[in-house]
Amino acid sequence: QVQLVESGGGLVQAGGSLRLSCAASGRTFSSYLMGWFRQAPGKEREFVAAISWSGGSTYYADSVKGRFTISRDNAKNTVYLQMNSLKPEDTAVYYCAASPFRDSGNYYYTPLYTYWGQGTQVTVSS
Repeated sequence: QVQLVESGGGLVQAGGSLRLSCAASGRTFSSYLMGWFRQAPGKEREFVAAISWSGGSTYYADSVKGRFTISRDNAKNTVYLQMNSLKPEDTAVYYCAASPFRDSGNYYYTPLYTYWGQGTQVTVSS
């Protein structure tokens, strides 16, 4: 069992930055593929970024590539999402997710992830 708790969301102006954190419980965190997803009102949940168990591989949605950076600290059981150059269209609830696969070519596929956090709101004003 893995429990995930996100933090770091808030209100920011367009062009600003935020860093999201996801703290995980459980001794097997270091073996999980970790992902960030987001869901805007009236839209489906979508993939944002993912990182393999070792941090050696990272994956991004085209819409955030070059602006967002995912990283992890296995010693702290935490995964991060650094978000720069934020745009109003980045406004959404952001969710952290954990998959028991160490890495996968289907990193963007929500059913791949077994555990989910409660989400943290990110609002970008224009």
